[in-house]
Amino acid sequence: MKKAEIKEMSTQDLKDRLEEMEKDYAQLKINHAISPVDSPAKITADRKMIARVKTELRARELNIK
Repeated sequence: MKKAEIKEMSTQDLKDRLEEMEKDYAQLKINHAISPVDSPAKITADRKMIARVKTELRARELNIK
């Protein structure tokens, strides 16, 4: 998902997507602790995507106030 795609999504969609992404990230971290995943770069990419979504949500929150 690119930055432009994140900006186009509604706030509720972003919140739903963020919840799903955080759940998947947590599961990926647990799986990686048990046995190494095929692509450890996916952990970093997921963490960065979560940060992008959180940043957009925060920017929208500040614009509303």
